[in-house]
Amino acid sequence: MSTESKRGEGAAEELGGKVKKVAGQIIGNEQMEAEGRAKELKGEAKQESAKAAGRAEGKVNEVVGAVKNRVGAVIGNEQMQAEGKEKANE
Repeated sequence: MSTESKRGEGAAEELGGKVKKVAGQIIGNEQMEAEGRAKELKGEAKQESAKAAGRAEGKVNEVVGAVKNRVGAVIGNEQMQAEGKEKANE
């Protein structure tokens, strides 16, 4: 599952939790309100997790690209250099 779909799933869960929490507040049902808040927090956590995974993936691509670029420069392989630069900017 991609990080974008995980972020979307988390946002949907957070929204569902907010709705349930507000519904619980309106009808005076503390258990429903607490369940909604828990679901809201779980959705927020999923979104943050997906963001962190995306940042880590970007950093890995940056490092791999930089290494490939430098190796290409050392061995005189312009195609490898270009691929490295492209990978580093993903």
